[in-house]
Amino acid sequence: MPARSLKGMDVDALLSLRAEIDKRLDEKRNELEKQLSRLGIEGNGRGLGQLGAGRGRRSAMKGRKVPPKYRGPEGDTWAGRGARPRWLAALLKQGHKLEEFAINSVAPARKRVVAKKSRRKKK
Repeated sequence: MPARSLKGMDVDALLSLRAEIDKRLDEKRNELEKQLSRLGIEGNGRGLGQLGAGRGRRSAMKGRKVPPKYRGPEGDTWAGRGARPRWLAALLKQGHKLEEFAINSVAPARKRVVAKKSRRKKK
């Protein structure tokens, strides 16, 4: 097929070119769907990236509610997930610490002192 200059084409020629392209793409799609059906893979018209979507794993925490970890002075809460809320960002900008707004403040984790393994002396 010779190269066509799109700039020099009028609207009718562009529309006919579009129709040719659509026809060729439909032929190619039908051909690929036949190949997939021979392989036993069902295509649902969403594209090849969606073919195995039902088999993937989801995160165990997706969609679960998490109790709030931080509460602001006006009762606003935040669970610590996602973007930091505006009320908290503004208060942190004013110089407050994040720990000031913790609801169930747990004592900071202590560093464990790991005992060194004693090595056996070689004889």
